[in-house]
Amino acid sequence: MKINTRVFGEVEVSDDKIIVFENGIIGFPDMKKFTMLHDEEKGADAGIRFLQSLDEPSFAMPVMDPLVVREDYNPQVDEDLIKGIGDLNEENLLILVTVTVPQDLTKMTVNLQGPIIINVDTMKAAQVIIEGDNYSVRFPVYDILKSGQEVKE
Repeated sequence: MKINTRVFGEVEVSDDKIIVFENGIIGFPDMKKFTMLHDEEKGADAGIRFLQSLDEPSFAMPVMDPLVVREDYNPQVDEDLIKGIGDLNEENLLILVTVTVPQDLTKMTVNLQGPIIINVDTMKAAQVIIEGDNYSVRFPVYDILKSGQEVKE
């Protein structure tokens, strides 16, 4: 499948790279098919990647591994919220958090309260809301990313 994206231009997406959110993502319930893209020059491990919608090619959401900014990140997720994505284990579990990148980069944040849970075996995913106040919706990350250090909230 070829799509013309806002961030990456025209890209080819193979079927095995399509991530399906049966219930869409928070705020966008009709967007169900995505793929993961990254800046080729920086490589896949550069930190911020993009969850690119296949339903709406102009929509790409920056995401990252929460452990980069919060080494003790270990949210407790209600099993009912993720039962549709298949059985999870350490090998097939990928957790990402959304990144907000405002014009003033020093105010960049991640949403630790609304992680994206992906089963890389089934390529099914769900975005969930973590109950309680252990994790912030707007956790500041600019200084952490700039210094390359991990911190605890």
